[in-house]
Amino acid sequence: MIMPAPFYPGQQKDQNNSIPMSRKQFISALTKLGQEMYHSLHPFHKLLHTGKLSHGQVQAWALNRYYYQCSIPRKDLTLMARIDDVELRLEWRSRVIDHEGDIDGKGGIKRYLQLCERLDLNLNYVKSCKGLLPASKFAVDNYISFVREKSLLEAIASSLTEIYAPSIHKERIDGLSKHYKWADDYALAYFKKRINQARKDVEFGREWVIKNAKTRDDQEAVLAAVRFKTEVLWAQLDALYYAYVDPGFIPPGAYVPKGFKEKAWHKND
Repeated sequence: MIMPAPFYPGQQKDQNNSIPMSRKQFISALTKLGQEMYHSLHPFHKLLHTGKLSHGQVQAWALNRYYYQCSIPRKDLTLMARIDDVELRLEWRSRVIDHEGDIDGKGGIKRYLQLCERLDLNLNYVKSCKGLLPASKFAVDNYISFVREKSLLEAIASSLTEIYAPSIHKERIDGLSKHYKWADDYALAYFKKRINQARKDVEFGREWVIKNAKTRDDQEAVLAAVRFKTEVLWAQLDALYYAYVDPGFIPPGAYVPKGFKEKAWHKND
């Protein structure tokens, strides 16, 4: 049973009696987190955006990322089920529509599948979520659990990686368009649309968090939630790099791109 979320985190044993950060300091701390920990810094993304991944490696990235994309509405609906404030629920509902669409179903997930189509992936296979790396699934499922179990302040704060998203979308669009023949407007429609959607979500989410994180403990809880989300995103790329770049060990049952030279788990010395 999903219960309404407590608004604030529970009291810690060693309560922080420090003076709360000013608005400017708080925004600066959030910005610094992105500069140091956002997954745009990951080596896998560097390879992707500079055209150094093979077609099969990009397929593996798109396939695993799909699980994250299709799980975002699950995450948001889980959060909405725990919100008592009708106005806040109404505001948050637009995020689900952005990803799933309204009655027509023409949302971000459908646009993301256009990328998978251009990459010659079987869309039924993609949507089945078979072939995922275990760490990809565990990381995303842990994000949903976080939103289901934490306070409202922490759950909403975990979405603030949106602050950093427009820049990575621009970098991705430029890099993929430059280096990969398949990367046309149809393939990149999801990322192009998300630039403005993310800005809209950031404006609301950031202001809501700044307004409601009243104490230094609240602010530190917000920063911890954002840090957790950056680690979710980073862990997915760690798994992709390990399986499809170096050392190239693909877990049993995970997607094996055509022509990929899969390394054996056990070698006879």
